[in-house]
Order: sequence, then structure tokens, then C-alpha cells
Amino acid sequence: MNLLKALAAVSSLTLVSRILAFVRDMLLARIFGAGVANDAYIIATRLPNLLRRIFAEGAFSQAFVPIFGEYKNRRGHDETKLLVDHVTTMLALALFVVTLVGIIAAPIIIYVTAPGFVQDAEKFDLTVQMLRITSPYIFFISLVAVAAGILNTYNKFWVSAFAPVLLNICLIASALWFTPYFDQPILALAWAWLLAGFVQLAFQIPFLKKIGMLPSIRFSLKDEGMWRVIKQMGPAVFGVSIAQISLIINTIFASFLVAGSVSWLYYADRLMEFPTGLLGVALGTILLPSLSKLHANNDTTEYSKMLDWGLRLTFMLALPAALALGLIAVPLLATLFQHGAFTAHDVLMSRSALVGYSAGLIGLILVKILAPGFYARQNIRTPVKIGIVTLLATQAMNLLFVFGMELHHAGLALSIGLGACLNSAILFYFLRKLGVYTPEPGWGKFFIKLCAALLGLGLTLWFGMGSEQYWLTTHGWLRIIHLAGLVAAGVVVYFAVLFALGFRLKDFAKRGAS
Repeated sequence: MNLLKALAAVSSLTLVSRILAFVRDMLLARIFGAGVANDAYIIATRLPNLLRRIFAEGAFSQAFVPIFGEYKNRRGHDETKLLVDHVTTMLALALFVVTLVGIIAAPIIIYVTAPGFVQDAEKFDLTVQMLRITSPYIFFISLVAVAAGILNTYNKFWVSAFAPVLLNICLIASALWFTPYFDQPILALAWAWLLAGFVQLAFQIPFLKKIGMLPSIRFSLKDEGMWRVIKQMGPAVFGVSIAQISLIINTIFASFLVAGSVSWLYYADRLMEFPTGLLGVALGTILLPSLSKLHANNDTTEYSKMLDWGLRLTFMLALPAALALGLIAVPLLATLFQHGAFTAHDVLMSRSALVGYSAGLIGLILVKILAPGFYARQNIRTPVKIGIVTLLATQAMNLLFVFGMELHHAGLALSIGLGACLNSAILFYFLRKLGVYTPEPGWGKFFIKLCAALLGLGLTLWFGMGSEQYWLTTHGWLRIIHLAGLVAAGVVVYFAVLFALGFRLKDFAKRGAS
């Protein structure tokens, strides 16, 4: 399997999903702006998403995929299938309990995670109502993550990459056609999340059945492999929770800031998720199964080379993305979101957050490349310890930036980005110290060439975008065409400089572990 082709396939489907997500967010910005309803919606959907990342895509993938890969490589089909059945049944039971807690304790959860909402009874009640509707999403989407871990180990990456497309289709359809049927139109979006969880799970079932890994309900407390997964999930849940706790604390801070702060952070975050999804999540998705196989085969040399390949791709693609997001934040936000209730003031406020996020984009993506270097070796404790240090540092920066320097919501974004840079730096240090990763020759020349290309990109964007006021007052297709031309020019200049300096696509081809 060619990992570069697999990355292209996953990134392409992620691109489709991100484009649909932008369409969705443009509709939400036009219909609801950055007011009470949208703030409530963001909080009510963020919490199920946090739980999904903790229990499913985060902790579960980190604990399950390496052990599942080991079973697939070293044991027969029957033992591997039994592991899937027992683990899935146990997880489903736990998720059912979590879902019930989310529904019953919704007022308490909102009180704890967004205490600033208590001062506005309408906002608080609406958020509680939506959380009760969206809570079952965690059950369905976590089982979707189980299916994704199995399919990715069998190199069926495109199936799990396509699932988020279905989520955005459900949300767009709901925003366009079903909001008029609700007294509170935003409630239609909450029901769409619940439907999307079911649809995504149903979509993956035929593919699991085809490879003979469709889980059956089997409960056993004697499965040694299941207990290994559970044992790994303990520190994994804690480790993933650290990052999510940081986000929750940021939400608490934002709920006390001026109205709209939660939404401004959200729209900036949506743009940040574009490169982190296309590169960070996609690379992490394809790296973890291959690294797990290499570890199972005790191939330490190729393991290091695999990490080196991922790091070079990350720097080559993440650095220009960070530079571009920081430079053309206003053109991007104005073109995508300045419609209807989303004003020029909202654009400028979101710009401040986006610039803060962009300062740490490279760290946010590097974490998704470096952490699998530990997870594939079934070493979750080291990233957890590093995560604790990162959490403390991030909250110290929150206090400094938000209250000391009075950067308000932008300070929250900056602390997350810089915290991620610290996290990735420490992960890198320990991978080197433990002898897991040894850099391949040529990194010095690689960075010099990247800097030359980044300079060309920066100059192109700076002189090509014009004044920020132009973007805030221009509307319609003129703004869209200008932005498309600006982005296209930047891409052409950046890769033309790299090509002139000797970069070739074939140099980044990489075979996955068999």
C-alpha cells in the first residue's frame, strides 16, 4: 500500500467533508449569526464531540488499534473476531450509561461547563434542551470510531474518511429545510446530529461484514485481549481528557466574556480544523496502523523512517497553511461567513482568534504525528504525563493572555496553539531520548528550502490581498473570485519554488507496513 496515495484519498474525502462543513457554517452564520442561539448550539454539540474524542476516536483508537493490529498479524481470524465482539459489546454498554447520564444530568453539565450561561435563563434552557437531544450522538459515533479502527487496520481508509461527509449532509439539509418547523429553529440542528450518528454507523456496517469483522453481541469477562484494551484505555482516557479539559476550561473562560466570544472562537476553530483534518488527522489515521504493524514485527529502523516521512510532510504542508491563515484571516472569514447576521465586527473578532490559533498550527498537527509514535508501541503513559504538563502550561498562559495582557478570546486561542507547540516539542524530545526516532539526513537543507518557499508565499499573499477594509465592504462573487485567485497564486508560488529547489512528488512516496 502506497501511504502517499492513501493520504491523498483520506485527505480528498476530508476536503469534501470540510467544504460541506464550511457550507454548513455559512448557513448557520447567515441564519443565526453569533448570538444566543448559536452560542447555545455550539456548547450543546461540543460536549458530545468532546466525549466522542475521549472515548472513541481518542482513547479507544489509541488503545484498540495497536492490539487489534497485533492480533491480526500474529493470531488467526477467529481470535481477532472474538476480540472485536467482546470489546465492542463492553464499549457499547459503557456508552449507553454515558448517554443516559448526558440526558439526565444535562442542566448540571451545562452549569459546570458554561457557568456564564446561568445568568441568561433563555440561553441556559435552550442549551440544556439541545444537549439532551444530542447526547445519544456519543453512542452512535463512538461505535462508528470502532468500525473505523477495524477498517483502517485493513487499509480501508476511505470508508471512515467518508463518514463525516454524511454528518454535514444531514446538518445542511436540516438547516435548509427543517428549521422552519421548530419554534426554536436551532433545535432542528440538534436532531440532525442524532440522525447523523445513526446514518454514519449504518454506512460502515456492509464494509465490516465484507471483511468478516461485523461485531456480534458477546459478553465475556475472561477475554485477555479485551482486558489489555481496557487497561490501555485507562491512561488513554486520562491522556485524551487532558486536551479536552483544556478546551472545556477555555469554554468556561469564554462564557464569561462578551456575548459572541464562544462563536468567534468557533468560527476561527472551523478554519483551523481545515488543515488539521486534511493533514494532521489524515496522517495520524494512516500512520497508526502501519506503525503498529512495524512494532509487532520489531522493525525499529523502518519505524523511525516512517515517523521521519510523516514529519517532513507535516512541515512541508502545515507551515504554509499556518502562514496563510495568519496573513489572510480577514479575506477568509469575510468571504466564508460575512453574510446575514454575521457582521464585519464578527469577522474582525474572529480574525483575532484565528491569528492566535495559526501561531500554534504546526504544534497542533505535529502532536497528531508524534503521539502515534508512542501509541503504536502501546506506550500511552508517556504522552499522558506530557499532556499534564501541557495542560498546566496552557492554563497559565490563559491567565496571562486573557487577564494579564487583556487579549480576551484571542488569548484563549493563542494559549491552545502555544500549548500544542510545547506538547509536540516534549513528545519529540522523548521519542529521540528513547531511541524510537532518529532523524534521517538532510533536515538542514530541507528547512532552508522551505523557508525560501514560505517567503515567496508570504509576499504573494501580502501584496495580493490588499486592505482588510476592502474585504469587509466588498460582497458577492467579486470577493469569492479574488479569494480563489489569491489562494491559487499562493499555492502555485509555494510549490513552484519547492520544485525549482529540487522537491519532487516521488521523493515522498512511502510504502505502508504489510
